[in-house]
Amino acid sequence: MNHNGANNELPSNYEELKKSANRTSNWRERFDAVEELGQWKHSQTIDILKRIMTSDAVYKVQKAAYTKLKEFGEEVQLPAQKKGDLIKGTTKALVRIKKSLPKDHTFEQFKEKLQKMRTDVYDSYEGEKGAEFDQWLENTWAAL
Repeated sequence: MNHNGANNELPSNYEELKKSANRTSNWRERFDAVEELGQWKHSQTIDILKRIMTSDAVYKVQKAAYTKLKEFGEEVQLPAQKKGDLIKGTTKALVRIKKSLPKDHTFEQFKEKLQKMRTDVYDSYEGEKGAEFDQWLENTWAAL
């Protein structure tokens, strides 16, 4: 089987990959799904990759989809990195979580509650910020 994009079949685990590509609470899973979908040049895989490229919350995942589409010879433009909230309403959600905790709560308690209540927000920012995530979250928490 030729994996350089010459086959027009769908991978046998296509439905699974499609689910992974849509899993908002796990950017690594979406990234891996992009990598794998990018080995199968088919109109359906191309459609998924285009959607991810234009709308994923994590820029790293968008870029991976763009690269795969380019390799397929698709005419695509990498979208600019979003400014502001990666996920609509993030600031409001963070404020709500902070208010729901006791006044003297710690940053760790805040981080834990965010991870439980808004996995999508936690995961997307963690994927976007990488090693700077904790520092960013702590600064944001302190500023709320």
